[in-house]
Amino acid sequence: MALFCRFNIIPAFLSAMVGFSLFGSCSANDLPASYVFGDSLVDSGNNNYLASLSKANYAPNGIDLLPYRIPTGRFTNGRTIPDIVGQELGFPHFIPPYLAPTTAGDTILTGVNYASGGGGILNETGHIFGGRLNMDAQVDNFENTRQEIISMVGPPAPSKLLKKALFSVVIGSNDFINNYLTPTVSGRQRKSIPPEKFIGSMISKFRLQITRLYKLEARKLVIVNVGPIGCIPYQRDMNPNAGENCATLPNQLAQSFNNQLKNLVAELSQNLKEASFVYVDVYNIVSDIIQNYYSYGFENANSACCHSAGRFGGLVPCGPTSSVCVDRSKYVFWDAYHPSDAANIIIAKRLVDGNSKDVFPMNVRQLLQL
Repeated sequence: MALFCRFNIIPAFLSAMVGFSLFGSCSANDLPASYVFGDSLVDSGNNNYLASLSKANYAPNGIDLLPYRIPTGRFTNGRTIPDIVGQELGFPHFIPPYLAPTTAGDTILTGVNYASGGGGILNETGHIFGGRLNMDAQVDNFENTRQEIISMVGPPAPSKLLKKALFSVVIGSNDFINNYLTPTVSGRQRKSIPPEKFIGSMISKFRLQITRLYKLEARKLVIVNVGPIGCIPYQRDMNPNAGENCATLPNQLAQSFNNQLKNLVAELSQNLKEASFVYVDVYNIVSDIIQNYYSYGFENANSACCHSAGRFGGLVPCGPTSSVCVDRSKYVFWDAYHPSDAANIIIAKRLVDGNSKDVFPMNVRQLLQL
């Protein structure tokens, strides 16, 4: 498979101002489809179409999304990780959001993004935002896409298409940040539900969701663990006693979940025949970036570039009245919760070509070559 393309970026539906397509010459003749599931880390604009408090379709989001520098619903200053992974692998366009009216017809044969800001593994996660698509709903939507593909090309073809396709799942952070650790409910919840029980419920639910994707013919699956959420500006400001350090409890919860998630991926790899799984240790990748930020070209690894309040800029979401750092490439974090485009580039490249410390048992490029 050839993996390099030459891109010219033009708006796919500029009137809606919510996304882009990348058209150009590419020597890859057999690029697979790409289907993305997750939360705001990978949402490409689905929440634009929901009655939700979790939205990013306003400035200054998208300020560095060239060439138009407009908000598209991505929770960052530029591209998300799937956007960059797709470019690295030679995909000819950004994967469009499921809820966009233009995501129809032949478009769905090359991939769809189902991710939703505020969504989680557990259905109650993110309820404070109102509208959001949790993982169950995202799988429901993929099942709808699969039926559309069958109606378009007939029953045999979807199996061939989907078994070659790349399925990426980036979810779980909100189950802690906007559920178990939510200030208004977390104290009461943590007294009645110990961490191990809560994490156990996440793993049990996630097992069912991934197994369901498998039954819908997903065979190449990339499962991304939860990053060091105690290091995001929001958690730093919510835990002032940590000083200059990351907040301890959120990171402990993430690590505990990740240990069980890794075991779950091993279990599913064993039990789901013909399926190939890649486990991505984004916790390790992001921790490395934060600890060694200067060597990566960053100048700030603890504060939000887009900020309004809080020592680390984590108390108020990024919005039109926020202050924005002059050079976004020098910040690891774009806002209170999300990495900058510059950080996403590093993460994405380590997903695609990383070693076993980052991705196991193979990287994404090797997965696609199976």
